[in-house]
Amino acid sequence: MKKFFKLTSLACVLAMAVSGTAFAESEAPTFKIGGIGPMTGAAAAYGMGVMNGAQIAVDEINEAGGVNGVQLEFNPQDDEHDPEKSVNAYNTLKDWGMQLLLGSVTSAPCTAVKAEAVNDNMFLLTPSGSAVECISDADNAFRVCFSDPSQGTASAQYIGEHELATKVGVIYDSSDVYSSGIYATFKAEAENQPFEIVAEEAFTADSKTDFTVQIQKAKDAGAELVFLPFYYNEASLVFTQAAAMDYAPLWFGVDGMDGILTAVEGFDTSLAEGVMLLTPFSADAEDDLTKNFVTKYQDLYGEVPNQFAADAYDGIYIMKAALEKAGATPDMDPSAICDAVKVAMTEISVDGLTGAGMTWNAEGEPSKSPKAVVIENGAYKGM
Repeated sequence: MKKFFKLTSLACVLAMAVSGTAFAESEAPTFKIGGIGPMTGAAAAYGMGVMNGAQIAVDEINEAGGVNGVQLEFNPQDDEHDPEKSVNAYNTLKDWGMQLLLGSVTSAPCTAVKAEAVNDNMFLLTPSGSAVECISDADNAFRVCFSDPSQGTASAQYIGEHELATKVGVIYDSSDVYSSGIYATFKAEAENQPFEIVAEEAFTADSKTDFTVQIQKAKDAGAELVFLPFYYNEASLVFTQAAAMDYAPLWFGVDGMDGILTAVEGFDTSLAEGVMLLTPFSADAEDDLTKNFVTKYQDLYGEVPNQFAADAYDGIYIMKAALEKAGATPDMDPSAICDAVKVAMTEISVDGLTGAGMTWNAEGEPSKSPKAVVIENGAYKGM
């Protein structure tokens, strides 16, 4: 059933992109928001979550009267988690008349698109591009999610403060800026924590199917907890291979782990039982905003929303707050909107799914607190 709904939601988004129903032209002026992310391919769980979450926010805002009476249009484009295709999507959106960009979703494509956005002075808000390079050296670029350094530091602090282990192993992707960036700050912060890193094992994009060597070294070193700062596809292989090797440490991941329960074909999700990760969003939270969002998302798409959906939902509301603070109007060109909105971003505070009282500094980084979740009985549970 989940697979059916995932395919249905993808088909709906693609159909809307073709037919124009997701961003129908109208006589009245609108704010045109572009979206870029992987709607197909290995990282589609992230991109689809973003596009679905963003569309829910756009619809809510429009139903409530828009932004100072102006409606929003949202145009989602697929980049397949590929930097070149992400730039192509950006150019397609420019031709459409994009005035603000929600994207890109993943770090390498976002970094490539940022360069184009800087040249055009286009406002860019990435919901989930966590690499430092996604927004660095660009006063027009901001993010909703935590940066990679923040994730690494916060993970080490959480493990240490909660005394989860005294011996820790790390497996990371040295060829990926997301993974290696988190690993670097995790290692640095570990020096301040009451645990020892006893195994540090790398893999690359060319060797990400067989993790038996890395797992064996962590096992031999007596690692009670293994930190995995990478994506759910590779994590599913680690869990499967570790089970075959009779190794069951406490697994601790980051936001790229979100998707492990729904997005990996043929994966035995019972192997993810007990996995912990830091995330800005917990779908089982009891506040009204989260409950309403989760219910609406499940009704529309047939599955529980991941943190990427929540990041994007917040991202649209953040844009709304900044547009209103800036006094922007839809007749302004993208550069003028950017100049106004990037100032407003440092003056607003937003209560969202991924944080209360979120604020941004001039470097585009958010200020908010992470949450820890654990997988129990096949679902994420807040801790």
